Amino acid sequence: MKSVVTGGAGFIGSHLVDSLLEMGHEVIVLDNFSTGRKDNLSHINEKIRLVECDLSVKGNWIKEFNGVDWVFHLASLADIVPSIQNPEGYFSSNVDATFYVLEASRHANIKRFIYSASSSCYGIPDEYPTPEGSDIRPQYPYALAKRMGEELVEHWAQLYNLPAISLRFFNVYGTRSRTSGTYGAVFGVFLAQKLANKPYTVVGDGNQTRDFTYVTDIVSALIFAAESNLSNKIYNVGSDTTVSINKIVELLGGNKVNIPKRPGEPDCTYADISKIKDELGWCPTISIEEGVDKILKNIDYWKEATVWNPASISEATEDWFKYLSD
Repeated sequence: MKSVVTGGAGFIGSHLVDSLLEMGHEVIVLDNFSTGRKDNLSHINEKIRLVECDLSVKGNWIKEFNGVDWVFHLASLADIVPSIQNPEGYFSSNVDATFYVLEASRHANIKRFIYSASSSCYGIPDEYPTPEGSDIRPQYPYALAKRMGEELVEHWAQLYNLPAISLRFFNVYGTRSRTSGTYGAVFGVFLAQKLANKPYTVVGDGNQTRDFTYVTDIVSALIFAAESNLSNKIYNVGSDTTVSINKIVELLGGNKVNIPKRPGEPDCTYADISKIKDELGWCPTISIEEGVDKILKNIDYWKEATVWNPASISEATEDWFKYLSD
């Protein structure tokens, strides 16, 4: 078996590459290293083909799809504020690139195409746990661009019979998550603060909850989807529970400081995963306690990450409040 993983040097992608190699696959990684890290693949460099390329424009990278069985399209730009400040870059990376990867896959007659979609498409849902049929209400360009990519995948499956599935990930965390760049996911922020012996910056009262899903559970869902014979399907991928930010602080240990609640953020994220359980037979296996224990054992990964404080967060999220406030 031969697989292409776009964004394979990134957080989720590098873990997926590990699993595919363990399964005996020949793996081709396509990455521009805008968020991915070569270090994430250093332990397997000699076992993979690594191609640095820009997927948002046609290029020689397209020939890498010849003879490929599975394609996992994980490459994208994430984060909320940068997408507000630079929507063009996000549409280029998350929409244009998806189009070109779909076309490369179609012309190469690949056997399975799996797209990493985002639960951010739900915005602030009416229902918890949130099923796949919920209203789509993206609140910022990142969420919109990921949804548009998902619509492209649906259309290629419908029109061209591309055997494709989209997985809507909820609050992924774990080892190798991004350590540089803009203010972002809670675990990256908190782990850098813990290493620096600084208080955790908790948004609002900390009672808001998130469906934190460990990265290896995400990888197993990707593989379950690829191994299935279903197509033109969308599935939520979550942990089957929701955990408060205050609980995360308790598990990590340390002091906290509260910062202002932000507009456009739900008080809860919680995936209804009954569909993927029933149709693919997938279930998460890593509890929040196990997941936190795993990242604490590898906390040195975050030693060079930005250490955020209330003042720097206020400055970094200025456009968030400017554009998402009522």
